[in-house]
Amino acid sequence: MTRIGILTSGGDCPGLNAVIRACVLRGSRDHGQEFVGILDGWRGLVEADFIDLDWMSVRGLGKLGGTILGTSRTSPFGERGEAGGVAHIKANLRSAGVDALIVIGGEGTLAAAQILSSHGVQIVGVPKTIDNDLSATDYSFGFHTAVEIATEAIDRLKTTGESHHRCMIAEVMGRHSGWIALHAGIATSAHAILIPEQKASLDQICDWVQQPFQRGRTPLVVVAEGFVSTEMTQPHSERGLDAFNRPRLGGIGDQLAPIIEERTGIETRSTTLGHIQRGGAPSGADRVLATRLGRAAVDAVKDADWGTMVASRGTDIVRVGLEESVGRLKTVPPERYDEASFLFG
Repeated sequence: MTRIGILTSGGDCPGLNAVIRACVLRGSRDHGQEFVGILDGWRGLVEADFIDLDWMSVRGLGKLGGTILGTSRTSPFGERGEAGGVAHIKANLRSAGVDALIVIGGEGTLAAAQILSSHGVQIVGVPKTIDNDLSATDYSFGFHTAVEIATEAIDRLKTTGESHHRCMIAEVMGRHSGWIALHAGIATSAHAILIPEQKASLDQICDWVQQPFQRGRTPLVVVAEGFVSTEMTQPHSERGLDAFNRPRLGGIGDQLAPIIEERTGIETRSTTLGHIQRGGAPSGADRVLATRLGRAAVDAVKDADWGTMVASRGTDIVRVGLEESVGRLKTVPPERYDEASFLFG
């Protein structure tokens, strides 16, 4: 009987629990597999912090946000380095009788999984990112929910903006890719959508704001946290570094608001949605996608198809190599941005 460890690592995301549920139900009912939950991502694997998972422990999880296993941004290698970290992890897996791992995470998590796989750890990956920036999959669960949350929040901002005749700026997540901003901006008929992939000058942004105001409309700007204007050299960051020594982004909306107000004379307010986009119950679409990916992951384990990641391609769920999943980020191509640009101004 195959004994499988499941971990969730990196930022939390709506749909993680639905993946865990699907893995355990499919694996235990159809393949006779056993499951071990690894707590708090790579930290739990390094420290051998494990719990047993069975069908009773995953009942009703499909609709719950977050992850019952917890998560962290811990490196699986830590101070031991790659070789020592791999040896330590293998020893922990042997002690717990764990034969294989299902690793649910984004680019950083899957990159670590690829390294472990290259050292002989039997791994299958499941893509997780609300940013939808993994190139090997058309969509990742959590993205649809994040767009829905952002759309609802921006609709609410528009009504207060209309009441006070203000320009409203909504800042959404998106470090390197602007998928959330693009989709939420189109859905809410934003007058400007600012994303990391496309630079715009402050003069251009102000022009986009002034045009609708002169028509009696309330200007709406949707900006991704990683946006860089032509006057900037790097994304706005004033919150230090994260666990991977990356700048903690956020606050570009607050930077833009006084500039727009000064240059246009239009009262301008900014709201940062932040972690609201990660929280709460997953949408119906994300519950379905997460369930399909979880089912596919345990099927890949059954087939001993190690070093792969399950992914969505069109309406199908396929397997791709882990190296493909972390090869490059999926950013918004110019033609997709052009589809929205006719709305601007």
